[in-house]
Amino acid sequence: MLSGVSLGQSYASALPGLYEPWQAATFPDPQMLVLNTALAVELGIDPDALDAVTLTGQALLPGSAPIAMAYAGHQFGGYSPRLGDGRALLLGELTAPDGRLVDLHLKGSGRTPFARGGDGKAAVGPMLREYIISEAMHALGIPTTRSLAVVATGEQIARDTLLPGAVLARVAASHLRVGTFQYAANTGDAEMLDRLARYAIERHHPAAFEAPNPYFSFYESVVQAQAELLAKWMLVGFIHGVMNTDNMTISGETIDYGPCAFMDRFSPATVFSSIDHGGRYAYGNQPVIAQWNLARLAETLLPFFAPEQDDAVTMATDVLRSFTDRYDAHWLAGMRTKLGLPEHADRAIVDELLALMQAQSVDFTQCFRSLSSALRGDPSRARSLFSDPSAFDQWSARWNAVRNSDTRASGEVATEMDAVNPVYIPRNQLVEAALDAATNGDLAPFHALVEVLQHPFEERAGLERYAEPGIQDAPYRTFCGT
Repeated sequence: MLSGVSLGQSYASALPGLYEPWQAATFPDPQMLVLNTALAVELGIDPDALDAVTLTGQALLPGSAPIAMAYAGHQFGGYSPRLGDGRALLLGELTAPDGRLVDLHLKGSGRTPFARGGDGKAAVGPMLREYIISEAMHALGIPTTRSLAVVATGEQIARDTLLPGAVLARVAASHLRVGTFQYAANTGDAEMLDRLARYAIERHHPAAFEAPNPYFSFYESVVQAQAELLAKWMLVGFIHGVMNTDNMTISGETIDYGPCAFMDRFSPATVFSSIDHGGRYAYGNQPVIAQWNLARLAETLLPFFAPEQDDAVTMATDVLRSFTDRYDAHWLAGMRTKLGLPEHADRAIVDELLALMQAQSVDFTQCFRSLSSALRGDPSRARSLFSDPSAFDQWSARWNAVRNSDTRASGEVATEMDAVNPVYIPRNQLVEAALDAATNGDLAPFHALVEVLQHPFEERAGLERYAEPGIQDAPYRTFCGT
């Protein structure tokens, strides 16, 4: 048992009707595969007290009353009024030493009343994928759910073949989603929707209570949080893969790492998800889709914005339109830092580089990282990435002309660039190799990859292969894992 830890049930207490009490499936032989000891310590938990039985829901912590959370969602544009945790359970909330309230949540714990076919379980590979990617995102400074542990269940589950089963234990600021609001609104119960909104405000955006219209201020805060999050995704080449409204959090954290991946060669049309046939959630579409999702959130909150619907729509539309400016401001500020540009530099020099990278199929991560070497007097590292280096030379001359208005020393700027341009990201071929090995019982590649990704900005000798892009003879495809 997980001694000394007691869970709260604020969500369950505040929001009856938005969940179903449930218990995890029974698993024959839970065994810990990987434990995030640093995260456990951060949460005030003794890692030695964590065990596989508790983290698969076979035994309950003090205060725990597992529930499957209800939500709806637009999936690839089509509305589903009842989705919910089909294979997941919220065990309860932990209070971290710094006072933060965080969900302790299981994924792959068996069928619930919200299951839509299937067994509700998960395989080792997809659960370790979420561990790798979510922890890499955290190390990159991007708001995200965190992975606490992956536990093997001791059984084989049927997918295309029989695969070893696993449960992921993760933590999050909460699991409130745009889809949660859609579900509550769809019930027609205005009092339930009000309780949900007030709970979300108190938990994530409490300053909204000080505003003349707390609900409208809350909506604006969510728009702002998502604009910042999407800019951070785009600045590192992250592609979520399933940006459905049930996969967008109210807190502004990244959630549900299914067919996600990081882009190698720069192309806005990059898609990795095996089910995204039309490219709806392609890299370059992500900010537009985020704005679309936020429009769906606004639709649920209109009754709280103003007595007259026309006035409420006008208010919501103004904030929704501001998403583009908010996102652009964060993205451009990030790009200026990535390129060592002064604050007043316009985006033309950024757009020119991106166009050049796309035309010559240049690796996104390597290109930005190499530019600090150019500032230190060695442009060869960057030039070698381009099939036509003369085109890079022309851009570099313009880049340096813009930079000449900066009074900071080049070495100082290069150091600042290295602090935001990672050397190491979860390269697709390395992730797949680690997951394949783990599925066959060898966790060494997984642990090695996770260790490298914990320090993404620190270039280290002997780790060169972790910085190399994959050979793209065929399109890389990822899968949701269900």
